[in-house]
Amino acid sequence: MEIVGNGFLARSLAPVAGKHSDTVVLAAGVSWVNTTSRADFAREAALLRDAAHRCRATGRRLLYFSTASTGMYGTVDGPGTEDRPVVPCTPYGVHKLALEQQLRASGADYLVLRLGHLVGPGQPPHQLVPALIRQMRAGCVRIHRGAARDLIDARDAVRVIDRLLAMGLRGETVNVASGQATPVVEIADYLEQRLGLAARRLYLNVGMHHLISTEKLRALVPEVSTWFGAGYYRRVIDAYLAASAVIGAGNPNDD
Repeated sequence: MEIVGNGFLARSLAPVAGKHSDTVVLAAGVSWVNTTSRADFAREAALLRDAAHRCRATGRRLLYFSTASTGMYGTVDGPGTEDRPVVPCTPYGVHKLALEQQLRASGADYLVLRLGHLVGPGQPPHQLVPALIRQMRAGCVRIHRGAARDLIDARDAVRVIDRLLAMGLRGETVNVASGQATPVVEIADYLEQRLGLAARRLYLNVGMHHLISTEKLRALVPEVSTWFGAGYYRRVIDAYLAASAVIGAGNPNDD
Protein backbone atom coordinates (compact mmCIF):
# COMPACT_ATOMS: atom_id res chain seq x y z
CA MET A 1 0.00 0.00 0.00
CA GLU A 2 0.97 3.61 -0.45
CA ILE A 3 0.54 5.49 2.83
CA VAL A 4 0.05 9.25 2.65
CA GLY A 5 1.03 10.78 6.00
CA ASN A 6 3.58 10.25 8.75
CA GLY A 7 1.59 10.72 11.96
CA PHE A 8 0.24 8.35 14.58
CA LEU A 9 -2.18 6.52 12.29
CA ALA A 10 0.33 6.25 9.44
CA ARG A 11 2.98 4.83 11.80
CA SER A 12 0.45 2.39 13.26
CA LEU A 13 -0.09 0.96 9.77
CA ALA A 14 3.60 0.03 9.40
CA PRO A 15 3.00 -3.73 10.07
CA VAL A 16 0.81 -3.97 6.94
CA ALA A 17 2.59 -1.35 4.80
CA GLY A 18 3.97 -4.03 2.47
CA LYS A 19 0.51 -5.43 1.65
CA HIS A 20 -2.45 -4.32 -0.49
CA SER A 21 -0.51 -2.80 -3.37
CA ASP A 22 -3.80 -1.80 -5.01
CA THR A 23 -4.57 0.71 -2.24
CA VAL A 24 -3.61 4.28 -1.39
CA VAL A 25 -4.19 5.05 2.29
CA LEU A 26 -4.86 8.65 3.26
CA ALA A 27 -3.54 8.68 6.84
CA ALA A 28 -3.09 12.42 7.07
CA GLY A 29 -5.35 15.33 7.90
CA VAL A 30 -7.22 16.70 10.90
CA SER A 31 -6.84 14.59 14.06
CA TRP A 32 -8.24 16.97 16.70
CA VAL A 33 -12.00 16.49 17.03
CA ASN A 34 -12.44 19.91 18.67
CA THR A 35 -10.79 21.90 15.90
CA THR A 36 -12.69 24.53 13.95
CA SER A 37 -9.79 25.58 11.72
CA ARG A 38 -10.99 26.23 8.18
CA ALA A 39 -7.37 26.15 7.00
CA ASP A 40 -6.84 22.66 8.44
CA PHE A 41 -10.11 21.46 6.94
CA ALA A 42 -9.17 22.92 3.54
CA ARG A 43 -5.76 21.22 3.61
CA GLU A 44 -7.33 17.82 4.24
CA ALA A 45 -9.88 18.39 1.49
CA ALA A 46 -7.05 19.22 -0.94
CA LEU A 47 -5.12 16.08 0.09
CA LEU A 48 -8.19 13.94 -0.49
CA ARG A 49 -8.89 15.58 -3.85
CA ASP A 50 -5.33 14.92 -5.03
CA ALA A 51 -5.30 11.30 -3.78
CA ALA A 52 -8.67 10.57 -5.38
CA HIS A 53 -7.47 12.03 -8.69
CA ARG A 54 -4.39 9.79 -8.66
CA CYS A 55 -6.43 6.71 -7.73
CA ARG A 56 -8.94 7.36 -10.48
CA ALA A 57 -6.08 7.69 -12.99
CA THR A 58 -4.32 4.49 -11.85
CA GLY A 59 -7.31 2.33 -10.96
CA ARG A 60 -6.25 1.99 -7.33
CA ARG A 61 -8.55 2.07 -4.33
CA LEU A 62 -8.41 4.98 -1.87
CA LEU A 63 -8.83 4.24 1.83
CA TYR A 64 -10.14 7.29 3.69
CA PHE A 65 -10.36 7.50 7.47
CA SER A 66 -13.45 9.31 8.69
CA THR A 67 -14.80 9.44 12.24
CA ALA A 68 -17.31 7.55 14.37
CA SER A 69 -16.91 10.13 17.14
CA THR A 70 -19.57 12.22 18.87
CA GLY A 71 -19.17 14.77 16.09
CA MET A 72 -20.62 12.28 13.61
CA TYR A 73 -23.06 10.23 15.69
CA GLY A 74 -23.80 12.38 18.74
CA THR A 75 -27.34 13.29 17.67
CA VAL A 76 -28.30 9.79 16.47
CA ASP A 77 -31.14 8.04 18.30
CA GLY A 78 -29.64 4.62 19.07
CA PRO A 79 -26.37 3.17 17.79
CA GLY A 80 -24.68 5.13 15.01
CA THR A 81 -24.81 3.09 11.81
CA GLU A 82 -22.99 3.64 8.54
CA ASP A 83 -25.88 3.29 6.10
CA ARG A 84 -28.38 5.72 7.60
CA PRO A 85 -28.41 9.51 7.21
CA VAL A 86 -26.60 11.38 9.98
CA VAL A 87 -26.56 15.02 11.06
CA PRO A 88 -23.09 15.82 12.45
CA CYS A 89 -23.13 18.03 15.53
CA THR A 90 -19.60 19.54 15.49
CA PRO A 91 -17.55 21.34 12.83
CA TYR A 92 -15.20 18.34 12.76
CA GLY A 93 -18.09 15.94 12.13
CA VAL A 94 -19.52 18.21 9.42
CA HIS A 95 -16.08 18.34 7.78
CA LYS A 96 -15.57 14.58 7.83
CA LEU A 97 -19.02 13.84 6.38
CA ALA A 98 -18.43 16.42 3.64
CA LEU A 99 -15.15 14.71 2.70
CA GLU A 100 -16.88 11.33 2.58
CA GLN A 101 -19.33 12.85 0.10
CA GLN A 102 -16.48 14.46 -1.83
CA LEU A 103 -14.78 11.08 -2.17
CA ARG A 104 -17.95 9.31 -3.32
CA ALA A 105 -18.41 11.93 -6.04
CA SER A 106 -14.78 11.73 -7.20
CA GLY A 107 -15.16 8.68 -9.42
CA ALA A 108 -12.34 6.83 -7.63
CA ASP A 109 -12.67 3.40 -6.06
CA TYR A 110 -12.82 3.93 -2.31
CA LEU A 111 -13.33 2.48 1.13
CA VAL A 112 -14.37 4.76 4.02
CA LEU A 113 -13.62 3.63 7.56
CA ARG A 114 -15.18 5.60 10.42
CA LEU A 115 -12.82 5.15 13.35
CA GLY A 116 -13.53 5.05 17.06
CA HIS A 117 -11.01 6.54 19.50
CA LEU A 118 -7.68 4.92 18.66
CA VAL A 119 -5.26 4.46 21.55
CA GLY A 120 -1.56 3.68 21.24
CA PRO A 121 1.94 4.94 22.04
CA GLY A 122 2.92 8.08 20.17
CA GLN A 123 -0.64 9.30 19.67
CA PRO A 124 -1.22 13.08 19.72
CA PRO A 125 -1.12 14.43 23.29
CA HIS A 126 -4.45 16.24 22.92
CA GLN A 127 -6.35 12.95 22.51
CA LEU A 128 -8.34 11.51 25.39
CA VAL A 129 -6.08 8.99 27.16
CA PRO A 130 -2.80 10.93 27.05
CA ALA A 131 -4.67 14.12 27.94
CA LEU A 132 -6.26 12.50 30.99
CA ILE A 133 -2.88 11.15 32.11
CA ARG A 134 -1.25 14.55 31.73
CA GLN A 135 -4.04 16.22 33.72
CA MET A 136 -3.84 13.57 36.45
CA ARG A 137 -0.14 14.14 36.87
CA ALA A 138 -0.85 17.88 37.12
CA GLY A 139 -3.40 17.20 39.88
CA CYS A 140 -6.72 18.15 38.24
CA VAL A 141 -8.80 16.35 35.61
CA ARG A 142 -11.56 17.90 33.51
CA ILE A 143 -14.37 15.45 32.75
CA HIS A 144 -17.39 16.10 30.57
CA ARG A 145 -20.33 14.84 32.58
CA GLY A 146 -22.20 12.05 30.77
CA ALA A 147 -19.58 11.69 28.02
CA ALA A 148 -18.57 8.24 26.77
CA ARG A 149 -15.89 7.08 24.36
CA ASP A 150 -15.36 3.92 22.31
CA LEU A 151 -11.66 3.10 22.80
CA ILE A 152 -9.88 0.75 20.39
CA ASP A 153 -6.24 -0.33 20.51
CA ALA A 154 -4.49 0.96 17.37
CA ARG A 155 -3.04 -2.51 16.80
CA ASP A 156 -6.53 -4.05 16.79
CA ALA A 157 -7.72 -1.34 14.41
CA VAL A 158 -4.88 -2.23 12.04
CA ARG A 159 -5.83 -5.92 12.22
CA VAL A 160 -9.38 -4.97 11.23
CA ILE A 161 -8.16 -2.67 8.45
CA ASP A 162 -5.94 -5.44 7.07
CA ARG A 163 -8.88 -7.89 6.99
CA LEU A 164 -11.21 -5.38 5.31
CA LEU A 165 -8.67 -4.45 2.63
CA ALA A 166 -7.98 -8.12 1.90
CA MET A 167 -11.69 -8.58 1.12
CA GLY A 168 -11.39 -6.13 -1.75
CA LEU A 169 -14.20 -3.95 -0.42
CA ARG A 170 -15.06 -0.96 -2.58
CA GLY A 171 -17.74 1.68 -2.31
CA GLU A 172 -18.40 0.85 1.35
CA THR A 173 -18.43 2.71 4.66
CA VAL A 174 -17.62 0.71 7.79
CA ASN A 175 -17.37 1.65 11.47
CA VAL A 176 -14.12 0.42 13.03
CA ALA A 177 -14.70 0.45 16.78
CA SER A 178 -15.26 -1.89 19.72
CA GLY A 179 -18.97 -1.15 19.99
CA GLN A 180 -18.58 -0.35 23.72
CA ALA A 181 -19.41 3.17 24.87
CA THR A 182 -17.36 3.53 28.08
CA PRO A 183 -18.18 6.52 30.30
CA VAL A 184 -15.19 8.85 30.48
CA VAL A 185 -15.49 8.83 34.26
CA GLU A 186 -14.85 5.06 34.25
CA ILE A 187 -11.83 5.55 31.99
CA ALA A 188 -10.51 8.14 34.45
CA ASP A 189 -11.19 5.82 37.40
CA TYR A 190 -9.21 3.01 35.81
CA LEU A 191 -6.32 5.28 34.84
CA GLU A 192 -6.08 6.58 38.40
CA GLN A 193 -6.10 3.04 39.73
CA ARG A 194 -3.35 1.92 37.35
CA LEU A 195 -1.21 5.03 37.85
CA GLY A 196 -1.69 5.23 41.61
CA LEU A 197 -2.96 8.80 41.39
CA ALA A 198 -5.91 10.63 42.90
CA ALA A 199 -6.45 13.90 41.06
CA ARG A 200 -9.09 16.52 41.79
CA ARG A 201 -11.94 16.42 39.26
CA LEU A 202 -13.66 19.30 37.54
CA TYR A 203 -16.94 18.22 35.96
CA LEU A 204 -18.25 20.12 32.95
CA ASN A 205 -21.87 19.82 31.82
CA VAL A 206 -21.09 19.54 28.13
CA GLY A 207 -20.76 15.76 27.70
CA MET A 208 -22.56 13.63 25.14
CA HIS A 209 -23.09 9.87 25.10
CA HIS A 210 -23.28 7.86 21.89
CA LEU A 211 -22.93 4.24 20.83
CA ILE A 212 -21.17 3.12 17.67
CA SER A 213 -22.83 0.25 15.82
CA THR A 214 -20.44 -2.58 14.92
CA GLU A 215 -23.10 -4.81 13.35
CA LYS A 216 -21.67 -4.31 9.85
CA LEU A 217 -18.10 -4.81 11.05
CA ARG A 218 -18.98 -8.03 12.90
CA ALA A 219 -20.70 -9.38 9.78
CA LEU A 220 -17.57 -8.70 7.72
CA VAL A 221 -14.99 -9.72 10.35
CA PRO A 222 -16.69 -12.10 12.80
CA GLU A 223 -13.48 -12.47 14.84
CA VAL A 224 -13.96 -9.02 16.35
CA SER A 225 -16.68 -10.44 18.57
CA THR A 226 -13.93 -12.27 20.48
CA TRP A 227 -11.33 -9.49 20.19
CA PHE A 228 -13.61 -6.89 21.80
CA GLY A 229 -15.00 -8.70 24.83
CA ALA A 230 -16.26 -7.37 28.15
CA GLY A 231 -13.94 -4.86 29.77
CA TYR A 232 -12.04 -4.34 26.53
CA TYR A 233 -11.26 -0.70 27.36
CA ARG A 234 -9.18 -1.83 30.35
CA ARG A 235 -7.01 -4.00 28.10
CA VAL A 236 -6.58 -1.05 25.74
CA ILE A 237 -5.39 1.16 28.62
CA ASP A 238 -3.11 -1.55 30.04
CA ALA A 239 -1.42 -2.00 26.65
CA TYR A 240 -0.98 1.76 26.26
CA LEU A 241 0.57 2.15 29.70
CA ALA A 242 2.91 -0.81 29.16
CA ALA A 243 4.12 0.57 25.85
CA SER A 244 4.43 4.09 27.22
CA ALA A 245 6.64 2.87 30.08
CA VAL A 246 9.09 1.61 27.46
CA ILE A 247 9.29 4.88 25.56
CA GLY A 248 9.55 7.13 28.59
CA ALA A 249 7.77 7.07 31.92
CA GLY A 250 8.01 10.85 32.26
CA ASN A 251 5.96 11.55 29.15
CA PRO A 252 3.74 8.81 27.66
CA ASN A 253 3.80 10.57 24.28
CA ASP A 254 7.54 10.91 23.63
CA ASP A 255 8.40 10.05 20.00
